[in-house]
Amino acid sequence: MNLKNRILVTAVAVFVSLIIFITPLSAKEIAQKPTIAASTFSLYDISKNIAGESAEVFMILPFGVDVHSYEPSPKEMIKISKSDLVLYSGAGLEPWIGGFKFKNRAIDISKYVELKKPNGEHEHHGDVHHKHNSVDPHYWQDLQNMIKATERITEELAQLFPQNKSLYIKNRDNYINMLKNLDADYKKKLSACKLDTIIVNHDAFSYLANRYGFHVEALSGLSPEAEPSPKNMIKLITHVKEHKVATIFFESFASDKAIKSIAKEANVKVDILQPLGNITADEAKSGLSYEDIMRKNLQKISQALECK
Repeated sequence: MNLKNRILVTAVAVFVSLIIFITPLSAKEIAQKPTIAASTFSLYDISKNIAGESAEVFMILPFGVDVHSYEPSPKEMIKISKSDLVLYSGAGLEPWIGGFKFKNRAIDISKYVELKKPNGEHEHHGDVHHKHNSVDPHYWQDLQNMIKATERITEELAQLFPQNKSLYIKNRDNYINMLKNLDADYKKKLSACKLDTIIVNHDAFSYLANRYGFHVEALSGLSPEAEPSPKNMIKLITHVKEHKVATIFFESFASDKAIKSIAKEANVKVDILQPLGNITADEAKSGLSYEDIMRKNLQKISQALECK
């Protein structure tokens, strides 16, 4: 074997050795990457933005599935239980949580935000008992609650993975600035409107309405699965006609049959308003964020309320 061939063989041997040496380390590094499970899209969006590349963040709820009726499979339960951190919405939104024993850290985010009862009263964080329908679980529609949730999740990540604390604080500040800008745009856009009420399929927007000074009339209650009563349908048709409402809303995860019936009777158009408990598979494929969808909602609400 000449010198040239010996050099080539040696080079190949070194290359193969490097591959063998490096590959197990890479696999080990991937295996050691912490996992964070979030039960709703809003918590997923916060966690993904705060953690960045330092953790694998996944949403417990599959895209396109209604948050109110989801039940995890045994396989999904195993994945959840193995996560380093589980963030769930609380306030009765996930009945499957009851009796579930988490292997690692699990946080009920509803304990760190301001909750609103269906009749408009408020319960502050720290309240002990949250049964479904005793409070409105759609608190992520309030941007101040989103700020509180962001701060709490950042604290939790910094405690669990202190080596990344500076990254989490930087990402937290950026995310909160986004939420503050979004809040300012909502205040500005909804400050002067001809109408004061939106008509929706189910009551998922009361936090938003309470924050920005408009009202919500819902076909059903806090759950989109609730059957609307004929009396409530007549009431909404009367309201739409009397106030010359141009648009009424339904959502992707609920049946649109009843709301379209009202629209036909009142001769108004129907549009989708996204409550953000989850997003559709198409929205996920498009890479839409919490901010993107909240801005879309703002545009639609401002048009429905005929804001200047």
